[in-house]
Amino acid sequence: MTMKIIVDADACPVKSEIIRAAAQFGVQVLMVASFDHRLQPAEGIQIVQVDRSDQSVDLYIANHIKAGDVLVTQDFGLAALALGKKAWAVSNRGQLYSDRTIDFLLERRHEQAKQRRGGKHSKGPRAMTDEDRVFFLQCLTKLLRSLQENETK
Repeated sequence: MTMKIIVDADACPVKSEIIRAAAQFGVQVLMVASFDHRLQPAEGIQIVQVDRSDQSVDLYIANHIKAGDVLVTQDFGLAALALGKKAWAVSNRGQLYSDRTIDFLLERRHEQAKQRRGGKHSKGPRAMTDEDRVFFLQCLTKLLRSLQENETK
């Protein structure tokens, strides 16, 4: 497989699941994080640390992702950039982003940001559970299997 999995690793809670799936399918992994986040080296995993500015990780990924790669991120804007480059994008909860869903997600994010600026506070995302991790791993495995099968056709 020529694709790689690129991980927006700053706040990614499923790094070990990504490493496990990548090893199963023989896929390279690139984890990108700011210097504020220490990543543990692992065999077959390339780690890139970038400066602390809030868009450094996104810019690095946007400049290095290619068609056919798989991006793991919870950032809708970065997912939209990946889709625009014909890459696959999946959230750390196993949601596969698509051209059909990304516009809605970006609009919802914009509306929530407007509400926050207006003083409305909302709860953050719920905590990751073991079930969430299993679901993510199943979704990533299904995607990798599908991409591998399509590549051999």
